[in-house]
Amino acid sequence: MKRTKFTESQIVASIKKHESGIAAKDIARELGISEATFYNWKAKYGGLGVSDVKKMKYMSEELSQYKKIVAELIFENRAMKNFIEKKL
Repeated sequence: MKRTKFTESQIVASIKKHESGIAAKDIARELGISEATFYNWKAKYGGLGVSDVKKMKYMSEELSQYKKIVAELIFENRAMKNFIEKKL
């Protein structure tokens, strides 16, 4: 996944600017992004505070670690089943 050059706090701050009445077009020009990117951010981070975004990021990283663990366990389980079937 591509890394963004903007932090979560900058993204949330730009969304708050938009909520206060500044046009999305002006905010996008100021940040050097497209309006589509801004609206994608708004869809993803809209209504969240900085702490909520950090929690969401931490939880998604934790979830990916759990998915890796489950995948490894499934792989080991299949390998053991194949080994047992070959012995019988």
